[in-house]
This record gives sequence, C-alpha cells and structure tokens, in this order.
Amino acid sequence: MKLHLTKPLAFFDIESTGVEPARDRIVEISILRVNVDNTTDIHTVRVNPTVAIPYETSLIHGIFDKDVASELTFKEQANTLLQFLTNCDLGGYNCIKFDVPLLIEEFLRAELEFDMTDRRIIDVQNIFHIMEPRTLKAAYKFYCGQELINAHSAEADITATYEVFLAQLQRYDGVEHTSKAGVTSIPIVNDMQALGEFCKMNNNIDFAGRVIRNNSGEEVFNFGKHKGRKVTEVFLNDLGYYSWIMNSDFSLNTKKVLQDIRVRNALKK
Repeated sequence: MKLHLTKPLAFFDIESTGVEPARDRIVEISILRVNVDNTTDIHTVRVNPTVAIPYETSLIHGIFDKDVASELTFKEQANTLLQFLTNCDLGGYNCIKFDVPLLIEEFLRAELEFDMTDRRIIDVQNIFHIMEPRTLKAAYKFYCGQELINAHSAEADITATYEVFLAQLQRYDGVEHTSKAGVTSIPIVNDMQALGEFCKMNNNIDFAGRVIRNNSGEEVFNFGKHKGRKVTEVFLNDLGYYSWIMNSDFSLNTKKVLQDIRVRNALKK
C-alpha cells in the first residue's frame, strides 16, 4: 500500500555499544527513507565509536572492534546523515526510547543540533505493543508471515520494521481501540500526524523523561528531590540544582532542555 505522506518518513535502526544514550555510541546505523512519492532510499553505514565495544554486546549484533576500527567516526559522517534526514519525520522500532535519544546525543557530541521541531515520530513498537504485544521477530512472523533472517543486522531489522508498519496499516484499517481512559477510537490510519500522536507514550520534554509536562502543561522535574516541582521554580530557589545537573552524568539532550528553559525564563525578566 502507498503511504499518505506530506514529507519524507525516515525509518532507522541503530546498533550500538550499549543501551545508555548518555554514555554509549553508535556502531552502525541504517536509514530507510520513504519519499513523498513512496520511493525509498537506504543509507547504511558503520561507525567507529572511538570506544571499545563490550564483548557481550558484540555477540548480540555481530559487530566487533576490528570491524569498525577503520570506519569514520560519527562526527566525520554527521553532516551526511543530517542531510539525508533533512525535513524527515522519523520511524523505527522502539525508537522513542532508544534510537532517537541516542541519535540526538551523537549529533550533539558532534556539535550539531538535530532539530526535532515539527518532526513526527512513528514508533512501530508502540503500535505493535498496544495492538499485539510481541517482539520484532514475532511481529514480522505475525504481520508478514515470514521468518526474520539476520536479526540484529541494522538493515535487516529496519527493512522488517518498515514491512511490519505497512502490514499494521492494512490489518488495523477501521479497527477500534479502547484506551485505558475508556476512549474508543480508530487510531491506526494512513496519516503520520495521527500515528505520531498515537505513538506518544508520555509527556516527556527530554527523551530521558527527566523533565515532563504536568497536567497543566507546565515543565516539571520528574526525578530526585524536586520531582513534581516546576523547573522555573526550582531554578529560582535552588540554582545549585541546575549546576549539579549540568556537571553530572545526565544526557546532553536533558542538559540542553534545561538550559533552554533557563535562558527562556531569563529573557522574560
């Protein structure tokens, strides 16, 4: 089936040194860009992470230190990747919790900002887990009737993710879903704006969920001694808390969000 797109939709998958965006690094990234006319382009690269890949992690994705030793670093490839993702919405499997935060973190390390303004995120895992809780391998079998070969290869995984997404749109066309709040709707439609809203799982402002919006839409801390308090209120009464965060092992994305809030608040005075 053809997707109804107003801008390109870039599905991507990352293999990395681990699962912590603030600490770990990309070793392989594959992007399948679906253009507005539904033609597709794939861009797959390996990356020298500049740090050792833990052996147990290499056993999962099959990429060892020797395999990426001669590859370009992320910083050296960042402009090419940024250009390939220009004006794209994003899609992936579990991408909201992992791939997007790690990608943003890598761009920030490369001193480039990956602007998320007006980018919708289609997380195939969120659709899948809400409608049919399973793994990617099971999803591919369930939706596409095929066995996933070469799982944990970035290109194989993201190609399977794209095929699962197309099958989801067909399977749930016209199917009702009742939310935990008791609201019944037909959420799976061939519209990226609606799907982006459906895939949202929380009110996070940063991708780590350290800063969220409360029910009144205010920016509040979601951790530590100031959990639930407005960020601007904390900055006013405990500026040392801001300094502690900025000098601690929080993600660059979290630090940038808090820095932006502080600057915006200062400009209002």
